[in-house]
Amino acid sequence: MGNFRFHQYQVVGRALPTATDEHPKIYRMKLWATNEVRAKSKFWYFLRKLKKVKKSNGQVLAINEIFERKPTKIKNYGIWLRYQSRTGYHNMYKEYRDTTLNGSVEQMYNEMASRHRVRCHCIQIIKTATIPSKLSMGANVASSSSSTFASRSLLLAVCGARINISKKKNANPHHHRHSFPVRNPPGCPLVLWKLKAQSVNVGNFAVPLQCATFGSKRRTKFYKTIRGALTEENLLFLEAWRTVDRAYVDKSFNGQNRAIKKMLSTLDDPFTRFLEPEKFKSLRSGTQGALTGVGLSIGYPLVLNGSPTGLVVVSSAPGGPADKAGIVSGDIILAIDDESTEDMDIYDAAERLQGTEGSSVKLVIHSGPEIKDVVLRREKVTFNPVKTRLCEITRSGAEKSRIGYIKLTSFNQNASGAVKDAIETLRSNGVNAFVLDLRNNSGGLFPEGIEIAKIWLDKGVIVYICDNRGVRDIYEADGSNTVAASEPLTVLVNKGTASASEILAGALKDNRRAVLYGEPTFGKGKIQSVFELSDGSGLAVTVARYETPAHTNIDKVGIKPDHPLPTPFPTDEEEFCSCLKDPSSPCNLSSSQLFSR
Repeated sequence: MGNFRFHQYQVVGRALPTATDEHPKIYRMKLWATNEVRAKSKFWYFLRKLKKVKKSNGQVLAINEIFERKPTKIKNYGIWLRYQSRTGYHNMYKEYRDTTLNGSVEQMYNEMASRHRVRCHCIQIIKTATIPSKLSMGANVASSSSSTFASRSLLLAVCGARINISKKKNANPHHHRHSFPVRNPPGCPLVLWKLKAQSVNVGNFAVPLQCATFGSKRRTKFYKTIRGALTEENLLFLEAWRTVDRAYVDKSFNGQNRAIKKMLSTLDDPFTRFLEPEKFKSLRSGTQGALTGVGLSIGYPLVLNGSPTGLVVVSSAPGGPADKAGIVSGDIILAIDDESTEDMDIYDAAERLQGTEGSSVKLVIHSGPEIKDVVLRREKVTFNPVKTRLCEITRSGAEKSRIGYIKLTSFNQNASGAVKDAIETLRSNGVNAFVLDLRNNSGGLFPEGIEIAKIWLDKGVIVYICDNRGVRDIYEADGSNTVAASEPLTVLVNKGTASASEILAGALKDNRRAVLYGEPTFGKGKIQSVFELSDGSGLAVTVARYETPAHTNIDKVGIKPDHPLPTPFPTDEEEFCSCLKDPSSPCNLSSSQLFSR
């Protein structure tokens, strides 16, 4: 049967019996691992993810290796798999020809490592099956021993590059610099394909899995070859697009971008969108910590009486041009440079607000009952997302209370590190309680929100990631990154608190780690992933929604605070401390009120 690195195991286990559940459900799982120890480890990993059963509270009832029934017969094996790359998670279907399933899995791991640079622990095998020859994708693959396979134009299905080939026997693999050897079927002579494609890198070797004949043959052979990876609807779309792209009379139109945008518009989701190379580059720069603009975060179009009237301001960056001009959360942008925003996409608006440093942009703002024209000068600001203040309050008698105020303005790449530094600095000055201000924080990088939640929590669920099948992933705090899990904590929120800020606020509230003061948050409960395309453009796709630890879906609803803040209540750190110190101030909150539930 051969010596294989990976073996198939069947593991049977369950949770330990308890007084409330004397007969817990038994689970059986088939998986591949290099030995029994790693098979058990994989079993507990997936059981914890899928059924919330941990190794510490469970037991393995049985484990045994599964062997091939007919290890001397060559068969076609299909493997459905899911793997994690640098850009996200992907599903894939592969076929291999081998005498055993273990051999096919070995081929799959080797190919994924070489072709896609995927490590074995990032691959999850969903399903395997023995494929009859007539249904195998290999039935449409041109054979290297075919007498009619002289010099045809082929398409390399995996690389997507059109090449010309010619057949040479017993040739030196390094004789031609564009050549590479092909995996040979049993019983076939060594065959070398000489490539003449400019898109193939000189000196690189590759092993094509499948090729489909073109030219005089019908193109449907190509579609049949890839039918395992695409649905009938996908194939119809590709065929229609190829026809229009080649035959349409006007060759000057940008049909590719137009088709993608039109396709995405049918989803009725403003966050799923196509980004031209310039927009994609601009979007990435916004999470790097520096941006040239006016310091505004734009939300959903505001709807009044059934018709959109403009774009709503989610928040304005403290100290930015918009903040200095008095633009606040809830204001409505009616026009940008005399262009009405009534039918303007929020991302087109964001692009118009950005520009060359020192240039100006004219806005028409509806703020409360008045409409005003505002001219803002764009600035390039490197955001330090954290501001701190030490508030020393004298209680009854001579006792003093030291409260550390932390204002977090955005979740960029510096956020979690800056919050840690702020906590340590304030703690070194004798702080015994914290206030985290998330007002007018419109979010940013999702991973930074998770990391900051781990700073305040020693255990507990942070957020559930859900798709159309239910809970897809769970982010939890395990105590490894905890910095401040014991001091009293109050979080300030308002209608400008959105996205990653809501994840953080929801986690701290539902885990009873913090008291929330303010007003209901914005209510952006969807998560987007940004994928870079080959030409430098990108796709921002809504991939999931999130739920708080209490399984609350806050999309378009927001998170409700525990208590309202006094009106008016300051938004900067200087006046915040004054409110706490002065009992006669209308915005005063005593330290006992501030941290009580």
